[in-house]
Amino acid sequence: MELLQPKGVRDFPPEEKILRDKVIALLKEQFERYGFNPLETPVIERYEILSAKYAGGTEILKETFRFMDQGERELGLRYDLTVPLARYVAMNPNVKLPFKRYAIGTVYRDGPIKLGRYREFYQCDCDIVGANSAAADAQCIQVALGVFTKLGMPFTIQYNNVALLKTILLRDGAPEERLLDAMLILDKLKKIGEEGVVAELEAAGITAACVRRIIAIAQLGTNDERIAAIAESYGELPELSRIRQLLVLVPDEKVSFDPSLSRGLAYYTGIVFETYLLDSSITSSVSGGGRYDRMIGEFVGRPDDYPAVGISFGLEPITEALKQLAKQQDKTVVKAYVVPIRTPVEANQLTQELRDAGINADTDIMERGISKNLDYASMLGIPYVVFVGRKELDQGLYKLKDMRSGEETMLAKSDLLERLKQA
Repeated sequence: MELLQPKGVRDFPPEEKILRDKVIALLKEQFERYGFNPLETPVIERYEILSAKYAGGTEILKETFRFMDQGERELGLRYDLTVPLARYVAMNPNVKLPFKRYAIGTVYRDGPIKLGRYREFYQCDCDIVGANSAAADAQCIQVALGVFTKLGMPFTIQYNNVALLKTILLRDGAPEERLLDAMLILDKLKKIGEEGVVAELEAAGITAACVRRIIAIAQLGTNDERIAAIAESYGELPELSRIRQLLVLVPDEKVSFDPSLSRGLAYYTGIVFETYLLDSSITSSVSGGGRYDRMIGEFVGRPDDYPAVGISFGLEPITEALKQLAKQQDKTVVKAYVVPIRTPVEANQLTQELRDAGINADTDIMERGISKNLDYASMLGIPYVVFVGRKELDQGLYKLKDMRSGEETMLAKSDLLERLKQA
């Protein structure tokens, strides 16, 4: 038997899992700082929920894993965390609004595979249900600003309004029945360029004039110039001005209005946004989201009752980018490694005291010599080694070795614990 994983899924060795967990911890910290509370939903959903006309749309259904259970009920693996949220809120009509939730979990799409894109991957979402204000939209953008600033990665966030985009496309010649097709093609702009988009539009029988004006405005210098050009040609859109006011202190290079931005899911109704890394081989967006005011209400027959906006962070592309930036990855969570020198009982006791003091500690259980234990600690990048020898114990001392500098220090137990806690 050839041992292989299914295509598009991966194992995560410790050095990768440690990095992923650090990113998840940072995201949870940021979500909770902005008042979002955790929610967990099942990986499996009824297919009728995933395929509802007000859910993800026909394009995403082409990539949905679909199957039957033993009761011949049609099921699917969730392709995002937004549709399950909509189902949850619709099933719990007494939830207090605004409902601010975050969710971190695996989603599944049977689509093409490339660097940073897989068939099983994590999404890390935060959403606000019940608020239709631009302040809620801006808050999602502010979360992204905080996340990528803390990660120390050069980035830019782009935003647009789907309602505006539809107005422009219709006024400049896109037929109403082909509006979604035109938006899906425009969504490929960063992948295939202007001429590629024009060629696909013409092949689909849609006039290219509907996107050339959009692209021209997108290439103007500043947010204010782009918003002014939109207002002059197509009328004022208060949501754009309001978001601009709320984010006035953020430089244009960090958050920019891009009238050509079109996300590929059908449920968006207002603002949409995406984050891109600068100077990175990861060219796809690393976070994105927007306003979807009708989805939740459609599940309960009251489409105007549950306005919502949210943003999702792609754990896979973010960690891939961090791996490329990192000079060295952590291979273990262990911070102190205890080496017994014919003192197994005392070494085990000290290791437990280190753990009780909040220090991630381990000890030799292979009965190896000093040099092999040092090789082991060095290979895993453990920063400190503690030697427990009989002679030193008689003096009430332990030898601490800093594996990065090579410095060795004799310390009493209380000093050893304090030193390692500070480190």
